[in-house]
Amino acid sequence: MTGDEQGDRTVLITGAGRGLGRELARQYAQDDWRVIACGRTPPTQGFAGRTEFQPLDVADPTSIFDLATRLAGRPLDVLVNNAAIRSEISGLHDFAPDEFLKVMRTNTLGPLLLARALRPNLVEGRMRIIANIGSRAGSMAEGLLDDYDDDYAYRCSKAALNMVGAQLAQDLRVDRITVLSLHPGWMKTDMGGEQAVLAVEDSARGLRTVIDDATLEGSGSFRTFDGMHIRW
Repeated sequence: MTGDEQGDRTVLITGAGRGLGRELARQYAQDDWRVIACGRTPPTQGFAGRTEFQPLDVADPTSIFDLATRLAGRPLDVLVNNAAIRSEISGLHDFAPDEFLKVMRTNTLGPLLLARALRPNLVEGRMRIIANIGSRAGSMAEGLLDDYDDDYAYRCSKAALNMVGAQLAQDLRVDRITVLSLHPGWMKTDMGGEQAVLAVEDSARGLRTVIDDATLEGSGSFRTFDGMHIRW
């Protein structure tokens, strides 16, 4: 993609105030994309380049509706559903229903409602891509192979997000919208912790490559930040 073409592209990123979302916003802005950075509150340090902040609480349907109203008529090339939380109470013994539902609202329902609300914007864009930042932890086939985390809420929310992506890929094909489920790797962020093995800059760079190379034929796929396919 040439510099002029990038300058005509717009990406919306949720959870852009820190971690992976902030790094994605930085990299896209550095490459002269228009960036709509969304979060519950503006970050202490502002964004660079052609970046605008839009308030958004992905766990609140009214907030999602209000965002779509503000953005009505604006073309959108890429929607990155990145905002996510982990449960503060993990394990089977201490499992808390309200905490579980809070995680599901943020990690699963939020991306689904955003995809529906911003569908008209994506139709007006040229790339037409929805990238759901999921996790290998939500894979039935691979999620438990070498990962002993017992966060039921997080795992279930990411498994459900995979089905959201698969269903959206089917329903939005008529609009030629490509939907991807992406695993960003174990990153050194507030969520990933210091023991993580992957720099957030490398994850963001890899995810952008996968998004940039996406085609409608690959819609509904589940892939890692470096392009490898993950079994459901």
